[in-house]
Amino acid sequence: MKTIGLIGGMSWESSAGYYRLINQDMKQRLGGHRNARSVMVTVSFEEIKTLQHEARWDELGEHMKQAALQVQAAGADFVLLCTNTMHRVAPVLEGALDIPFLHIVDPTAKALQDAGVRRVGLLGTAFTMEQDFYRGRMQDRFGIEVVVPDIEGRALVHKVIYDELCHGIVRDASREAYKRIIDSMQAQGVEGVILGCTEIALLIAQKDVALPVFDTTALHAQAAVSRALA
Repeated sequence: MKTIGLIGGMSWESSAGYYRLINQDMKQRLGGHRNARSVMVTVSFEEIKTLQHEARWDELGEHMKQAALQVQAAGADFVLLCTNTMHRVAPVLEGALDIPFLHIVDPTAKALQDAGVRRVGLLGTAFTMEQDFYRGRMQDRFGIEVVVPDIEGRALVHKVIYDELCHGIVRDASREAYKRIIDSMQAQGVEGVILGCTEIALLIAQKDVALPVFDTTALHAQAAVSRALA
């Protein structure tokens, strides 16, 4: 079994989800009391959040690079960045590491392709929804068209992530607001919705909406287990 390297803390709520999902999947595949071999470096999200909102992406890239090198030095065989937004600096990590980097878009895109989804809605932070690093990879490498909410919808989705979900706060009113946004994207012809922030699965599940839901946290975790057992 290969050792999974995890860069977490963005937020720790979703990082805990990664740990749980990876070990549940490993136990389901192998049985008994088998856990995944893993190492994790946890960063302080307060500092990361500040730099994000100040658009200091070069500094953020250096933070993520140092965390990735710590994970590598701890014996990881490959690395996951346990956040969608910070894949904005994924090329920095890929250039610094001597071990593979498992990009969160790739297993998500594969699941979309397997489901026959060619036009998908994307929920995430404003950075993920509005910048090209996520949508561009999905469209250019996998041929999947990505639709995002309107400006008011994007602001609401972003605010709920940072002010509520990253603190472990789950509100019914926010769930209903997200469902309305998903309904509006469905009216634009999307065939599924990406939960493109690792905290959104705390709020939205498949039972909440009619569209197929693609949970990036779960898909990334499953891909990590498959890589560890390959």
